[in-house]
Amino acid sequence: MQYSYRRPRRKIVAEINVVPYIDVMLVLLIIFMATAATVTLGVKVDLPQSTAEALSVDSKPPLIASIDKQGLYYLDVGESGDTPLSADEMSALVKAQLSADKTAQFVVKGDGDVPYKSVIALMVLLQDAGVPSLGLMTEPVDNEK
Repeated sequence: MQYSYRRPRRKIVAEINVVPYIDVMLVLLIIFMATAATVTLGVKVDLPQSTAEALSVDSKPPLIASIDKQGLYYLDVGESGDTPLSADEMSALVKAQLSADKTAQFVVKGDGDVPYKSVIALMVLLQDAGVPSLGLMTEPVDNEK
């Protein structure tokens, strides 16, 4: 007696295996998240160096009021982060931000070559617009020199 074993025929599957595509999409998502965190918008200024401590990571990011070498004002809000503002425009924009968020923190980012008088003028402008307190942004001290 001879037994013959016959395998059942497999049905042809007409589906796309999406697991590799999901893996690729997750890798791309991680790459975009990492690069988005490193991209900084705004105006390029040479900040003075200091040994001050950085802001805590848990806190909400502050609004950055910048002044460049030419004495032009900038405020990093939405799309207008690299658009020069007049003193009146800066004041109006700061008031609008404060009306939207009373707890908004402000930081002054001034070029190292800007006269002290100009930085003080920006700080007074922000104070007149209603900013209760603000900080000064610096670069960490480079100890390799």
